[in-house]
Amino acid sequence: MTLEEGRRVRLAEDLAIGEAVAGEPGAVVGLLSLGAGIEGTVERVDGELPESHDVREYQRLKELFDDYGHTMPAASRDRLTAELAVLEPVWAAHRDLDALLTVRVRWDNGLVLDGTHQGVLTPL
Repeated sequence: MTLEEGRRVRLAEDLAIGEAVAGEPGAVVGLLSLGAGIEGTVERVDGELPESHDVREYQRLKELFDDYGHTMPAASRDRLTAELAVLEPVWAAHRDLDALLTVRVRWDNGLVLDGTHQGVLTPL
C-alpha cells in the first residue's frame, strides 16, 4: 500500500506515544496513547519511491493474470507466468523499500503524528 498526501487513513492499532510527567521532575502520572480506529489525513509522505517501468509492468501483468489467467490458453498462461517470474525480484525489492516509507498524519482530534510507519495505517 502506498499512501499519498490528502488520503484519509485510520489507525489500525493502539500506539503508545509516551509518558505523561507532572509535579516532581520525572514523576510519571500516566501514559499518552492513540487508540486504534482514530481517523485523520496524510499531510506528507517521506521517502516516496517512484515506480520503475518494470514495477508498473509487473503490476499490470499480475492484474491481468489474476483477472483472466484462468480463462487463458495454457501456452499464453505459461508465457505470462514466465514474464511475471522474471519481474518478481524487481517487484519484491520495490515492495521492501516501500515498506520503509513514513508519513505525517493530522488526526481529526488535532494531534499530529510524524514519522508514522504506513504499516499501522489503513486507507479509507
